[in-house]
Amino acid sequence: MTFPTWMMAGFWGLVSGSALLIGAAIGYFFRVPQRVVASIMAFGSGVLISTLSLELMEDAYTKGGFYSAAVGFLGGAGGYTLANWLLARYGAKHRKRSGPQQATERQEVKTGATEGNAPGDDNGMALAVGALLDGIPESIVIGLSLLAGGAVSTVAVVAIFLSNLPEGLSSAAGMKKAGRPARYVLLLWAGIALVSGVASLVGFTVFSHFPPYIVAATTAVAAGAVLAMIADTMIPEAFEVAHNFTGLITVLGFLVSFYLSKMGE
Repeated sequence: MTFPTWMMAGFWGLVSGSALLIGAAIGYFFRVPQRVVASIMAFGSGVLISTLSLELMEDAYTKGGFYSAAVGFLGGAGGYTLANWLLARYGAKHRKRSGPQQATERQEVKTGATEGNAPGDDNGMALAVGALLDGIPESIVIGLSLLAGGAVSTVAVVAIFLSNLPEGLSSAAGMKKAGRPARYVLLLWAGIALVSGVASLVGFTVFSHFPPYIVAATTAVAAGAVLAMIADTMIPEAFEVAHNFTGLITVLGFLVSFYLSKMGE
């Protein structure tokens, strides 16, 4: 049975996004040592860095040239940084931390100690928006990869799945320590997984009608946003616990993704 390409885009986006829900369930219901969480986070960072370097930016450069890729890359990083700064004002700065940071931040929001909140507020909505901000660029990449020849980039799907698992795990562990109920945490990540599928579908259907340089710039935008996300949220969580081993574990993640990309050639 042959499925429409747009349906395949949504399916693979949902598959990669499901890792967020799997990771969240593990992080919430099982006591995973923080050192293990940090190590997985570092590994996922390396996987993503390799993918955006060897897959996304290379593809953007090939299709649109250096300037199109550079403008998109800087634009994606700048847009993510601005959005992340705004979310931090509303209490979502530590949304991926597995330690006590989320609990402290939630208490600050409730007392009105953060810039964007009044006493009595909660940061539930900010956490949800932050999760969307982190997940959508990655999912769009999967849809865009189908534009090349009707086949999804296996490397992109595997890389995003491997990086989403520690993201959901770390964030859910922190949410539990902040007093979030299981229903809130699981519904949040289930919703993000569903949105990931939709974002991948949109990435394919919308941009299939655009010229190559637009697709190239959009791919670079996603790559820039992902790299900014890694630097702002994933690496800090990994380094705080894994310390001197963070670099080595990140390199291992990069090497695994590099191997997968070469096996796909």
